[in-house]
Amino acid sequence: MSIHIVADKNSIADTVLLPGDPLRAKHIAQTYLTDVVQYNEIRGMYGFTGRYHGQRVSVQGTGMGMPSFSIYAQELIDSYGAKRLVRVGTCGTMSESLKLKDVLIVQGADSDSGMNVSRFGTYQFAPTATFSLLMRAYENVKKMGIGYAVGNVFTSDQFYDMKGDEKKAIAQSVGTMAVDMETCELYTLAHLKGIEALTLLTVSDSLLSGNQIAPKDRQTTFDSMVDLALQTLFD
Repeated sequence: MSIHIVADKNSIADTVLLPGDPLRAKHIAQTYLTDVVQYNEIRGMYGFTGRYHGQRVSVQGTGMGMPSFSIYAQELIDSYGAKRLVRVGTCGTMSESLKLKDVLIVQGADSDSGMNVSRFGTYQFAPTATFSLLMRAYENVKKMGIGYAVGNVFTSDQFYDMKGDEKKAIAQSVGTMAVDMETCELYTLAHLKGIEALTLLTVSDSLLSGNQIAPKDRQTTFDSMVDLALQTLFD
């Protein structure tokens, strides 16, 4: 049994959706899954297992940032045998071609985090998605009639960053499209531990204009991304 997820070993599926917000985990479970069982509530970080079109799937909140995400992802992999992890979160766009409510299918992650420096020293590891999941997501999103892009994300350690403008300029100069706080760790763990991983991000705000999705519209837009994730995994 792990420390932050306390559940029977067989209560978690080998495929897990990972929203940061535990209330979004609850929403996904209630909206998309049948035969739902809640397996975790430690620290209010809810986890659920149910079925999507007969296929077993879990949904686990992870909190914000790479350190919090890493705890839940590693426990899912090491203690519960998770084999496919898909992050379903939000991001801020820094690209003119990625608009509010669009979905970013993340192929790779830049970062300013010290976590991989601690792991690899001066070796500059480039964390990337599992190609088969990336391609299935791309093929599915083209049929859905929603805005999308495929590209890199900048995974930042800081939400409020005094050097944010400087880092944004560097990210834009190499074509990075958006910023989040978790994907670099997901993709790194996937390569280290031999599992499949993908990040899908709904654009909730713009670092260019300062515009944001209205709170009443966020849930519907988020649902389109979850539809994409489940179709990619199971259809």
